[in-house]
Amino acid sequence: MDELIRVVESKHSKDDLPDFGPGDAVKIHFKVRERSEKGEVRVRTQVFEGRVIRRRGAGTSATFTVRRVTHAIGVERTFPLMSPLVEKIEVDSRPGVRRAKLYFLRDRVGKKARLPQRARKTHEQKRAAKAAAAG
Repeated sequence: MDELIRVVESKHSKDDLPDFGPGDAVKIHFKVRERSEKGEVRVRTQVFEGRVIRRRGAGTSATFTVRRVTHAIGVERTFPLMSPLVEKIEVDSRPGVRRAKLYFLRDRVGKKARLPQRARKTHEQKRAAKAAAAG
């Protein structure tokens, strides 16, 4: 059964995803299907820009939630990471946060919602440091 799951997951997995996590400001290019009054289906790309407040899951079931404030109303949207509707993910800024879930941002507005900019190691740098320490 595990082999069957691996085959299906490998078919739907993406390799071109950037390294991003909670706190990062991202732009998600997402395909939206619209139906006109005549019944014609039109597909266009819509960009959702905001801050990642959580990532959860692994493999093809992984999701991430992005939050933005528009016209003084907070909007959160959860995207499946491996969805064919997600065309591209662009990372704008990478503040160094020390939490996995940034739910506290829901209560903050304006300057209080800013995150501090800190140096942050990438996964490759962490793996290299761990390999060097192991010998």
